[in-house]
Amino acid sequence: MVPFVDLAAQYQSIEEEVDAAIKKVLLQCNFILGAEVEDFEVEFARFIGVTHGIAVSSGLDALRLSLQALGIREGDEVIVPANTFIASALAVSAVGAKPVLVDCDPNTYNIEPKLIEPALTRRTRAIMPVHLTGQAADMDAVLDVAKRHQLHVIEDAAQAHGALYKGRACGSLGTAGCFSFYPGKNLGAYGDGGMITTHDAELAAKLRRLRHYGQDAKYHHDEKGLNARLDTVQAAVLNVKLRNLRNWNETRAKHAHRYRQLLEGVGDIRFQQQATFSTHIYHLFIIETDRRNEMQKHLSAAGIHTNIHYPIPIHLQKAYKDLGHKEGDFPHAERAAKRMLSLPMFSELTNAQINRVADSIKEFFDKSGRSH
Repeated sequence: MVPFVDLAAQYQSIEEEVDAAIKKVLLQCNFILGAEVEDFEVEFARFIGVTHGIAVSSGLDALRLSLQALGIREGDEVIVPANTFIASALAVSAVGAKPVLVDCDPNTYNIEPKLIEPALTRRTRAIMPVHLTGQAADMDAVLDVAKRHQLHVIEDAAQAHGALYKGRACGSLGTAGCFSFYPGKNLGAYGDGGMITTHDAELAAKLRRLRHYGQDAKYHHDEKGLNARLDTVQAAVLNVKLRNLRNWNETRAKHAHRYRQLLEGVGDIRFQQQATFSTHIYHLFIIETDRRNEMQKHLSAAGIHTNIHYPIPIHLQKAYKDLGHKEGDFPHAERAAKRMLSLPMFSELTNAQINRVADSIKEFFDKSGRSH
């Protein structure tokens, strides 16, 4: 069996450090905003290259709080890529604003910058580029549009912990960067968690209030906030994992290179293009094929677990029927949704497992009569 992600193997590689970190929190009994949270905020901010990190309860809350702190509310609009996880749009909806969708680049799957400006209206307040699958969106182009129209840029970096755009980390380029520490992420907690990164001290202070009931001091509530804090236990785990993240990211890139070597020219497989301006940390390794569903069934029968990100684009979800879109409105996102398959990818993946996946894919095309 080849799992899609093997979190048990990762835990076994850092077991003693993780157990000691958790035990320390349990003995101290400081479970909410304990010292480990502040330590993690400092270290993650340093890793990203910003002055402030605000640890929160999830990636969705990171986006939602960022929008709220910037004053985005009902009647406002935010540009969001059509090809992303629904959380990007849900965060906009959560503050009462409208997500305005823009199609993706068919090669990188990230937002197509040239489509942003035509989507702007007098109500547009921000652009939310998503650094999808582990590589950066075309940020110079996004930032140029934002500057000319005086818009905030909120980076959805939920899949890009350590990815670099022209040498600068995703999450350090816009007004705020938003990260998820969902367990399957390159940097994952043992539950939900998130982080907001920023260079803006005033924004950081407001975000700290908003995540903690809107208070600076206990029972003194200056604004309407949320309970959206990162647990101390999760911060302790993430502190241990952060020390390993660069090595894990480098290993993922090596796995991706091996996949590409083994699958080059096989069937009708098409790879995601790596942009020249970005590194790639391969949160996901994606291939495209016209026979995606059949291939997934074949791999599943062989004990190989895969995933599809994302089979139904946001504009075709029932939840966003109110946006008034129809099939064909975002052709690149729709095509990707029908063709993309995510192969097993995690740092502990072995060459033997990668070989097995590649051999099974070749077998699929051999049986279907397509030469490789």
